[in-house]
Amino acid sequence: MPRSTHEAGAGPRAQRPADAAAVASRLAALHPGARTELDHRDAVELLVATVLSAQTTDVRVNQVTPELFSRWPDPAALAGAEETDVAEVVRPLGMGPTRARRIIALARGLLADHGGRVPDDQAALEALPGVGRKTAHVVRGAWFGHSLLAVDTHVGRVTRRLGWTTRTDPRTVEEDVVAHVEADGTGADAEELTVLGLRLILHGRRVCTARAPRCEECVLADICPRVGVA
Repeated sequence: MPRSTHEAGAGPRAQRPADAAAVASRLAALHPGARTELDHRDAVELLVATVLSAQTTDVRVNQVTPELFSRWPDPAALAGAEETDVAEVVRPLGMGPTRARRIIALARGLLADHGGRVPDDQAALEALPGVGRKTAHVVRGAWFGHSLLAVDTHVGRVTRRLGWTTRTDPRTVEEDVVAHVEADGTGADAEELTVLGLRLILHGRRVCTARAPRCEECVLADICPRVGVA
């Protein structure tokens, strides 16, 4: 593994933004099978799970969705569910009543506006209760196959450390990162935005962590302008 450039005897820290093609290629080698870690069998389950994942972890969501989807297996069933029953199932995630109201309203919106199907349309998805830009990008990227960057806290943190953006607002981070990849990339499959985003998330969870980044183990250490800086 590359040594951190802040170690004794190492060369000077890189000053320019990390090369997008190199980052994508190295992360592809490190995380070749990257996919969303939210368990799902169809677009509805992915959409509901993604809405539930706000302010919690994918692992915790995966612990409650088997019972949730078993008891209410489609939008019609969920739309007619008792809020207190749904709240009890999702209670381990925190804010059980709020989450229950949100996904019941989402199911009703899917029924009323889309016949119970998840639309492959950004504006239509964002018009549904509880669905924002990131959630829509997750579903359209992971299920419908579009090249879209979903910016979460990990993507924001890692790309700031790589020098691809200095901003914190998810929409402007997305704009900066997409522009950088388009300008600096080669068009390789590894640079496809959906899978690149998933690999950045995995890297942020496992290596480029918030409080104690493991730069000494990082495959990007020699090209990262923020190596050694938490």
